Amino acid sequence: MLQLPVYMDYHATTPCDPAVLEAMIPWFSRQFGNASSHGHFFGWQAAEAVRIAREELALLLGASPSEIIFTSGATESVNLALKGVYESQSVRGRHIITVSTEHRAVLDSCRHLEKLGAEISYLPVEPDGLIDPALLEAAIRPDTILVSVMYANNETGVIQPIREISKIVKARGILFFTDATQALGKISIYPERDGIDLLACSAHKIYGPKGVGCLYIRRKNPRVNLKAQLDGGGQERGFRSGTLNVPGIVGFGKAASLAVSDTDENMQRVGKLRDRLEQGLLRHKMASVNGNLEKRLPTVTNISFNHTAGKQLITGILKEIAVSSGSACSSASPEPSHVLKAMGLDDEQAFHAIRFSLGKYNTEEEVDFVIGRVGLALKEMNRQSIPHPADENL
Repeated sequence: MLQLPVYMDYHATTPCDPAVLEAMIPWFSRQFGNASSHGHFFGWQAAEAVRIAREELALLLGASPSEIIFTSGATESVNLALKGVYESQSVRGRHIITVSTEHRAVLDSCRHLEKLGAEISYLPVEPDGLIDPALLEAAIRPDTILVSVMYANNETGVIQPIREISKIVKARGILFFTDATQALGKISIYPERDGIDLLACSAHKIYGPKGVGCLYIRRKNPRVNLKAQLDGGGQERGFRSGTLNVPGIVGFGKAASLAVSDTDENMQRVGKLRDRLEQGLLRHKMASVNGNLEKRLPTVTNISFNHTAGKQLITGILKEIAVSSGSACSSASPEPSHVLKAMGLDDEQAFHAIRFSLGKYNTEEEVDFVIGRVGLALKEMNRQSIPHPADENL
């Protein structure tokens, strides 16, 4: 039976899987020890739980457990990677390359580094959201110390040619960082195979809890050195001081373990639902998809409804459908999506875009409801507006 509202904002966050919640509960009460308390059973118990979770996440990434550093989330991981590399490598060089469609955590960290003397190159993207690897290669300078390219975009789902990029970067002896927050648990990601030196991700995008993430830091070929951004007890190999969030880390580990076994099956099903939704919405002639249609995640479609204000449409369906007009992290901003504008859309087109992102709990019934409800909302909006030639297509 259909239950309202229908949730289609899985790129903003996901609900905790019941198995994840069950794994976490004891660590809030009976097993409450501090993982840094090495002198008694409660601390040993917590440290063992963290060790197991680290192994579970390492298995998902095909990495060594010692390369996994737990943080409060992907934003902290991004800050630690970018600022940590710059502060440890700035004697060798001050140039960093990134992309104009990166998440605000990357872009704002780069703006901060510019104030400290860094020189940042913000690469443009093609109209489909992909970068041109040749353009990246041309941007590399003798003083380039880091290249940062998001694995898959949070708004459009566009997947960048990470392995091709990493070959270019590694051939020049430069560190390569990727924000894999949206890609983790949806597609295969292996830093060793993909040539990644640093990788940020978050638990709450893969049916784990909020408030916990990780930074993968390569330990050999090359061994990556970072300047810690938090001073304190020296936890997490000195990279991230602070009492570990044991319940959150346990939940992250369990979510990673579920992703290892369930991702392929879930993504096949979700991809079919996304395609069904997209095809239904594109029956409206005023609708068009933003981003590359082939190289993208199976969980999302970003659609512009021409001559229709996206935010107005969202308001019309808000009580029954949860969607977004861009990144959840910048949804409070009245500005149009910087991602869509970087892809060549003007302000009006960007304002008319809606992100529909699906997850493993969505159903065909929900998809069909959303198709019908959006269609009704579009018709109602057009009845209330000045007649437009495109109206006859509804």
